[in-house]
Amino acid sequence: MHAIGIDIGGTKIAGALVDEYGTIVRSERVPTPAGDSVLIEDAVVGMIRSLSDGEDVVAAGVAAAGFIDAAQSTVYYAPNINWRNEPFRVKLEARLELPVVVENDANAAGWAEFRYGAGRLYSDMVTLTIGTGVGGAIVASDRLFRGGFGAGAELGHVRIVPDGLSCGCGARGCIEQYGSGRALLRMANELADAGGIGQTLADVRRRNGRLSGKDVAVLIDAGDGGALAALRQLGHWLGQACASFSAVLDPQVFVFGGGVSVAGDLLLDPIRSSFLDHLPARGYHPEPDFLVAELVNDAGVVGAADLARLRAGQG
Repeated sequence: MHAIGIDIGGTKIAGALVDEYGTIVRSERVPTPAGDSVLIEDAVVGMIRSLSDGEDVVAAGVAAAGFIDAAQSTVYYAPNINWRNEPFRVKLEARLELPVVVENDANAAGWAEFRYGAGRLYSDMVTLTIGTGVGGAIVASDRLFRGGFGAGAELGHVRIVPDGLSCGCGARGCIEQYGSGRALLRMANELADAGGIGQTLADVRRRNGRLSGKDVAVLIDAGDGGALAALRQLGHWLGQACASFSAVLDPQVFVFGGGVSVAGDLLLDPIRSSFLDHLPARGYHPEPDFLVAELVNDAGVVGAADLARLRAGQG
């Protein structure tokens, strides 16, 4: 049985027809009409209709950034779209002949990794998506954790530094300010300012006018000392956060997705080291595995489709 997954991003809306094995049969993408909720709704409906044409489709799932209620229906708040208590599922189902679920994008991506990717051999998993921000998903005893109101697992906004850097959520010291791609770029610029091992970073910044995420990624791949030092700082904070998550959730595996995760063991090694340094009662219970996500850019649509199929009773 096929299901459709839609992933609403800041710049594009991706959609896919997905089979019961998590394989993408057909896909589409269109630019996101940013800030216009009516045009976004129209784009999602059009994409679902197009992907459904001539296919046996049981349900559609839509993934979006923001707080979604526990019924997978209403968007309490979406940071990139003017949605406040938006009954998105009701609106979509009124225009489509399909059952629809709406899910947080990080939850959808994490669920895809649990079902078909790096977490498929585990029952308890924490996923951290390291991109511009930090997204999170929790699977406990084979079930996606949403919390009592549906807005749980916002792991990027767990505070790790008292009175630390200001975060876009309104708090200070969130892991997003220390463990994200944006944080990595800030750390690289700080090393460039200091000279020394950051001299190559400073040279690249001078040549290009600024340091970009791509610049830092290229230097990491080339083994530059300054870029690797910035990555180790990032890993330190992520490992510290994972130790706290482990004390509460006791996962069997941490899975890391997002653009920064392409660094592989260069990222995972400092995370593991910092995790062990901060783990309560180290050595007295099994340690979790640390893995890189496997589904990469397809995780959102695959997870949204699978969650929709399960809610429709076809999974």
